[in-house]
Amino acid sequence: MAPLLEIQHRDPGSRARTGVLNLAHGQVRTPAFVPLATKGTIKGLEPREVRALGYDMVLGNTFHLFLAPGHELVKDQGGLHEFMRWEEPIITDSGGFQVFSMGHGTVADEIKGRAPSGSDRAGAILGIEEEGVRFRSYIDGGERFMAPETSMEVQAALGSDIALAFDECTPFHVTREYTERSTERTHRWLDRCIAWHDEHQPVGQALYSISQGGVYEDLRRAATRHVAQTRAPGVAIGGSLGADKPQMYEVVDWATDELERVAPDKPRHLLGIGEVDDLVRGVELGIDTFDCAMPTRIGRHGMALVPDPSRRWRIDLTKGRMKQAKEPIMEDCPCPACSQGFTRAYLHYLFGAHELTALRLVTLHNLAFIARLMADLRGAIATGTLPQVAAAIRAGAAPGALATAAA
Repeated sequence: MAPLLEIQHRDPGSRARTGVLNLAHGQVRTPAFVPLATKGTIKGLEPREVRALGYDMVLGNTFHLFLAPGHELVKDQGGLHEFMRWEEPIITDSGGFQVFSMGHGTVADEIKGRAPSGSDRAGAILGIEEEGVRFRSYIDGGERFMAPETSMEVQAALGSDIALAFDECTPFHVTREYTERSTERTHRWLDRCIAWHDEHQPVGQALYSISQGGVYEDLRRAATRHVAQTRAPGVAIGGSLGADKPQMYEVVDWATDELERVAPDKPRHLLGIGEVDDLVRGVELGIDTFDCAMPTRIGRHGMALVPDPSRRWRIDLTKGRMKQAKEPIMEDCPCPACSQGFTRAYLHYLFGAHELTALRLVTLHNLAFIARLMADLRGAIATGTLPQVAAAIRAGAAPGALATAAA
């Protein structure tokens, strides 16, 4: 039987590696970016389009699918793969982050001291207890409950290839003592998730543990060692990763350093991270898979990804200066938007007219941009050119122009 992760190449100057995840619904080439199909769809696109861009796996959201349409309905429809017509692997999160978001907002909300925002803002945490979490649904205001066993049951009903253990996503602005208590509870919840998974044995579903520990080095390292040494065959890195990019890279470095020592062959997933520079650094630090809403979310708001690090790799197509721009989003880009000759001016007009075509085209472009970026990184690791390719990306080289050996 093939291992969950077959490592194919290792970069001699970093922890970067390429490989293949062997999952029930197919293989995932790593390192890989995983687009979010939060509610059973990548907004505005159909599965064939996402697959055609080069993606091997998507992420479904346990929390949202639990609330609507309900995991029982999805199971009755044949599971999430059949329900959303996606034939490739699916990873589902645990619901822990969404519970965190209801109480503290997004990570950015919390760090900047803003009120909670986003689709969870009408919900509320009613209590985080040893047994689980009571919360108010953002859909109908009703009280709901999620325990580790609930999360496992929902993910089993969804039929995902990878399920994540239920965890408490520790906030950033809490004390060390709170972080330590929260992390210990996450470990007890992990034991319950593993026990449920062992007893019910969802066919073809792998379970990932989640490393918490906040921004405290000893706690993060100890938590990573603990979860890596359990029977869960994969590890996700979650929780608060810091207030800025240098701190985030430091926290991820602590975690992957521990994983390299105690579980070097287990796959590693970095939760909620997907900016261009973060993907490059994450690959160097040894991350195998990433997920993030960034490419699709900013696309729906008129922001397109371009090779311009001075502008955070993006341009705003809704700005007035785009009104008469005759060029595509990006020259020599093979995506469906650029290759068909849609101009920045046309997309600017569509966004102003609130036409859904604009959202679709820019979402396709952004996902194509990230897919080519990840292919470049895989090829660079395979050919021993990662330092040069990473430097070129950080300097503003276009994805695809750096293609070495395609992975």
